[in-house]
Amino acid sequence: MNSRRAWLVFGVSVFAYMTAVMQRTTLGVAGVDAAARFDSSAALLSTLAVVQLIVYAGLQIPVGILIDRVGPKWLISVGCTLMVAGQLVLSFAPDIPTAVLGRIFVGAGDAAVFISVIRLVNSWFSGPIVPQLSQWVGNVGQLGQVLSALPFAWVLHTFGWSPAFSVAAALSFSALVLSIVFLTNRPPDAPGSGQVASMREALRMLGPTLRRPGTQLGFWSHFVSQSSGTVFTIFWGFPFLVSAVGLDRGTASAFLVVIVISGMVAGPILGILSARFPLRRSNLVLGITATLGVVWGGVLLWPGVPPIWLIAILTVTLGIGGPGSLIGFDFARSFNPARSLGSANGVVNVGGFMASFVMLFLIGVILDVQYDVGLSTTLYSMDAFRLAFSIQYVVIGSGVLFLLRARRHTRRRLQEDEGISVAPLWVALVGQWRRRRP
Repeated sequence: MNSRRAWLVFGVSVFAYMTAVMQRTTLGVAGVDAAARFDSSAALLSTLAVVQLIVYAGLQIPVGILIDRVGPKWLISVGCTLMVAGQLVLSFAPDIPTAVLGRIFVGAGDAAVFISVIRLVNSWFSGPIVPQLSQWVGNVGQLGQVLSALPFAWVLHTFGWSPAFSVAAALSFSALVLSIVFLTNRPPDAPGSGQVASMREALRMLGPTLRRPGTQLGFWSHFVSQSSGTVFTIFWGFPFLVSAVGLDRGTASAFLVVIVISGMVAGPILGILSARFPLRRSNLVLGITATLGVVWGGVLLWPGVPPIWLIAILTVTLGIGGPGSLIGFDFARSFNPARSLGSANGVVNVGGFMASFVMLFLIGVILDVQYDVGLSTTLYSMDAFRLAFSIQYVVIGSGVLFLLRARRHTRRRLQEDEGISVAPLWVALVGQWRRRRP
């Protein structure tokens, strides 16, 4: 544990995740080019991202069960293989149905990587460093978004669609080779096998995992904090910045990079706070979600086109939401035994992506309806995006209500099982203030 070999495993696995993030977000950079290549409506184009996320979310629990049974190494390797195939299919796709098939492969491969990496972190490291490393997985992995926003976008706009997606496939192939050569499921001297004995046992452990309030708290934490940034970076952010705000492609790509940089700064801070105040992690999630709601409100209610400084604030805030969602996996680690941690992480990871594909599709539908009935003169106008992006308040707002319910049940379980009473934040702050008074 925490050895040089552990850091090698960490580095290779995070590189695999970084390539997965790149494959996931290449379509967001190529959204405007996809509209020209396939000549389709907003709703139909959004199905490329929606199908990808549906596959990703739908496979999280099966992948988690497989991690508990066979270990993360081979799932990362299979995931990289599927992403290579998916990007090659997309690179030569002549129509939407073929492109959808490619994104299905990408979504399936992507689904196998992240929670496998989180499982490797928990297998190779121990102590307070674990929540911080979980944040660094997300932070370094998000460099894949930089790869799609800058070098991939440059290849796309310089050499065209097929060369760009073929180069992306080659990067996943390199991750595949490194994973096969260097990854190991757990330290060789670790006691026990670290895996369940059979698929039947793995499936039997899923029920208790789903019923644990801590798992549900992790699910809804991921649901409310991750989805807004995912919708923006995977598909709708680039068309919004270019067509509605009026930025050139280079500036729009730079704002997508701001999201990554913001997350890399916020991630370690959130990791330290999560380790330092484990009983207040849900307050971090709720604070991030509330901030997102306020900033989005400023952007959508601004008369006319929002100024650059407000767009900058939005992208910084979206970047904080990514590492905020990783707190959900810390809940899974805290409230589940190690042998079922794969399936618990899979359940948590469904949350944000389920919210994302719902919002992705609804935004496309709302844009199309406004254009078809004449409420907007162009498909991607600023006024059209105001109404379309407002759907976030409905979806994420409902998630906040379920998060509060799961938190109440989790705190009750802590009180009953461990005698730990967690007072509301304001009560704890008032009590601390009174204790510090002379």
